[in-house]
Amino acid sequence: MFELMAPLMFLGLVAFLLLGYPVAFSLAANGLLFAVIGILSGYFGFEQLQALPERVYGIMSNATLLAIPFFTFMGLVLEKSGMAEELLESVGQLFGPIRGGLAFAVVFVGALLAATTGVVAASVIAMGLISLPIMLRYGYDKRLASGVIAASGTLAQIIPPSLVLIVLADQLGVSVGDMYRGALVPALMLTGLYAVFVLAVSLALPNTMPALPVEARGPRGGALLVKSLTAMLPPLLLIFLVLGTIFLGIATPTEGGAMGAVGALSLALLKRRLSLDTLTQAMDATARLTTFVIFILIGSTVFSLVFRMLEGDLWVEGMLTALPGGELGFLLVVNLLIFVLAFFLDFFEIAFIIVPLLAPVALKLGIDLVWFGVLLGINMQTSFMHPPFGFALFYLKSVAPKEVKTSDIYWGAVPFLIIQLLMVAAVLAFPGLVGVETVKLDDTPIKIELELPGNLYMPPKQ
Repeated sequence: MFELMAPLMFLGLVAFLLLGYPVAFSLAANGLLFAVIGILSGYFGFEQLQALPERVYGIMSNATLLAIPFFTFMGLVLEKSGMAEELLESVGQLFGPIRGGLAFAVVFVGALLAATTGVVAASVIAMGLISLPIMLRYGYDKRLASGVIAASGTLAQIIPPSLVLIVLADQLGVSVGDMYRGALVPALMLTGLYAVFVLAVSLALPNTMPALPVEARGPRGGALLVKSLTAMLPPLLLIFLVLGTIFLGIATPTEGGAMGAVGALSLALLKRRLSLDTLTQAMDATARLTTFVIFILIGSTVFSLVFRMLEGDLWVEGMLTALPGGELGFLLVVNLLIFVLAFFLDFFEIAFIIVPLLAPVALKLGIDLVWFGVLLGINMQTSFMHPPFGFALFYLKSVAPKEVKTSDIYWGAVPFLIIQLLMVAAVLAFPGLVGVETVKLDDTPIKIELELPGNLYMPPKQ
């Protein structure tokens, strides 16, 4: 009966989630329920649960997790103060005269906002409020306009300082800085693929994304260039302040996040856009998101502790290591599993529930955990894009004009979802894109020889 406890516990969690209970409480309640069953059945003693308070304290004292409220606050200040709106308008005018220019502007600004906010909701809502009405007004296809905005907003999921990379680094036990460096090239490639898709559509179907008419264009020449540089310079300085200091080893991600928060406040203050209402809204939203993350993490800690007591980690490891194809088989099944789960769970839930079960198996197979984390991060990005529960689609629908239907947003997301999956395949096929190579385990015994000092007394051989 004991060998069935771990599978039953996992199925119990699925049942709680399907009933609609909040994830954090489902994790904790399921863990405590099976802890009681395990104790009453004599599988383990109550004293083993004494590790739980120490685990919760470890979460609360984890300095790495402080980066989450810092980066969230930084992004919300930029969004609430209107600096993101100014950036979108200026870059839109810069690209407007070319066919598909507004879509190119959305991709470019989406990448910039991702590098300064790290929050998908802020990016999607800002671009949905500002760009979508303009794109529709000048004849853009509703599906294409919706898709490019939703997809560009999800770049905040993978471009540093992404919150999901912080969470994945914590769950995998690797450096956040290494995760940021590993994700940089794939993130830029994904941005480039979005732009290539926009270019291809503008050439194949020019009527779906026309250029801005002459009367809608602002100043030209030097005046436009100065206006655009003025709008882009503050976020670029903020990007260097945050990511530059992290990549150069001057600051930790937590320290970089703190500097970013202070930098965003300073920029808003210099532009005279830092009101009490703006500050209150940013602080309230930051507190909500941070509390959400911490409660899920505490719930997952309760679940994982009891799951390991029931030898659930050995059950999962046995299933995954027995897959045909070895390392490749494991990676294919895991990525398929993450993609399917993303239809029903968001990236925080996947990171806290599934990733801790996968990390030991990946390590045993000799897979570099930084590369593995970046691969999962790109895959988990699809959780924002595919129906029925893609959060980026919901964020966009909440601010979209009435003529844009839910079906338009869903269908518009499909091409970009395919691009994201192609990026997963590219990282899987070319691990060097992350700057590391997968490591194969070598079963050859390691021979260690020690040289002892000559005057050390050695007993005679018998």
